[in-house]
Amino acid sequence: MERFNLRKLNELEVRKQYQIRISNRFAALENVSDSEDINRAWEHMKEIVRTTANESLSSVRIEAV
Repeated sequence: MERFNLRKLNELEVRKQYQIRISNRFAALENVSDSEDINRAWEHMKEIVRTTANESLSSVRIEAV
């Protein structure tokens, strides 16, 4: 399972970059038609968050216990 190092958001520059990237990507969703399937829209939003986190935050590997 992929996890992100959310502690990096405590760094001002990392947080600003994440906010800019996520805002830009969600702005693109404004063009989505009302007739789009809600499940498809949800998958698109999850992918936006995952992609932006992957670019801005490092992954943390979780070891199975």
